[in-house]
Amino acid sequence: MTELTLVIGNKNYSSWSLRAWLVMKQAGLEFAEARIRLDGPTTHTEIRRYSPSGKVPVLIDGDLKVWESLAICEYVADRYARDLWPADVAERAIARSICAEMHAGFQNLRENMPMDCRNRYPGEGMTPGVQAEIDRIFAIWHQCRQKFGTGGGDMLFGKFTVVDAMFAPVVMRFVTYEVKLNTEAKAYADAILVIPAIQEWLAAAYSETESIPHMKM
Repeated sequence: MTELTLVIGNKNYSSWSLRAWLVMKQAGLEFAEARIRLDGPTTHTEIRRYSPSGKVPVLIDGDLKVWESLAICEYVADRYARDLWPADVAERAIARSICAEMHAGFQNLRENMPMDCRNRYPGEGMTPGVQAEIDRIFAIWHQCRQKFGTGGGDMLFGKFTVVDAMFAPVVMRFVTYEVKLNTEAKAYADAILVIPAIQEWLAAAYSETESIPHMKM
């Protein structure tokens, strides 16, 4: 197998890096990490060495570069682990719709509750717009668990899929800002947090020493 390299940002802050990284871990792939410190004096130059968009993450597979988290997840599923999407065509279409919604939306949550795994800011960042987006997230989780998650497994479609990778950074935000979760949402969040790869990511995030002041709310 061609050696894979995933270019990522700080594990404490880079939510999009987490999504691609988690999918690759859950697919059982061996890959090298190229971690680039975000918000440093040479960050832009370093990322441009790998990424045509100037952003992380980027997956390097031989001569191929795949950028944007959702595209990386699609590529990994297509080439290495097709079970990262539901097998049923209709379920797969819904899963992709949810992923696209997460990829393109939830701007209030992103701006007011940025990912920061190491710290705790209880209650900060909660605006009416953020609450509306949290309500939408809870609705997605409920609908998925009720309709697709009843056949076994604690993830949104039962077993782990790309959808769960897209929501993993949301779970991190809920922990950081101590968002109040209903029973169903808490059960799902807890299931995400005990994934061994998530524990590995968090341990690395806690060990990082860089701090990005403007990321703090």
